[in-house]
Amino acid sequence: MTQIKTPIIEISGLKNYLGDQWVHTDVNLSVNQGEIFGIIGGSGSGKTTILRSILMLLKPTAGSIHVFGQALENIDQHDAEQLYKRWGVLYQHSALFSGMSVLENIMFPMQELANLPEKFIKQLALIKLVLVGLPTHAAYKLPSELSGGMQRRAAAARAILFLRRALNLTVVIVSHDIDSLSRTADRVAFVGEGEILAIDPIDKLMKNKHPLISKYFSKNIN
Repeated sequence: MTQIKTPIIEISGLKNYLGDQWVHTDVNLSVNQGEIFGIIGGSGSGKTTILRSILMLLKPTAGSIHVFGQALENIDQHDAEQLYKRWGVLYQHSALFSGMSVLENIMFPMQELANLPEKFIKQLALIKLVLVGLPTHAAYKLPSELSGGMQRRAAAARAILFLRRALNLTVVIVSHDIDSLSRTADRVAFVGEGEILAIDPIDKLMKNKHPLISKYFSKNIN
């Protein structure tokens, strides 16, 4: 029996008009529960704009987006706040609070969003720290005292990324790192010409003959 996959994110007919030009003219994709989904494309293709639309940081010009089954068009403040509590975001340059220790950074969103005892929040934060491979002594360091790689891991702990197998999380990654996507992503969408040109496992996507896709991989693999 074929297992039915549950979409966590569904985008249909997404259009975005920004800066006197169309960034997206017809974006369609779905991300399934428990999937690691990559988004790639050339500079200016609109990869980040798709994420901004999903995260309700940008209201699309047209089209529909559903996250956890909730339509984002005209969503009210209460429902939006409930959705915010169900996702985490890892920024490209970590975006950790420089004046807080790593542990305090991880604890911060739980303190803001969860009605839990402080002792329990600290225990959860330490568990997250260990789950992403950081030593416990890193908890009390400032972000500036960590290497770049350790900063990224600390930020991942705050956003609860890379824990799909343990928690059945769904992860969406925008990246140019083909090697990392090859190791982690189940499927990858290629954005170009205002739409999604292809969605495939990356090994199959790399063989796609579309001029934009083949040019992208020839440029980013070498």
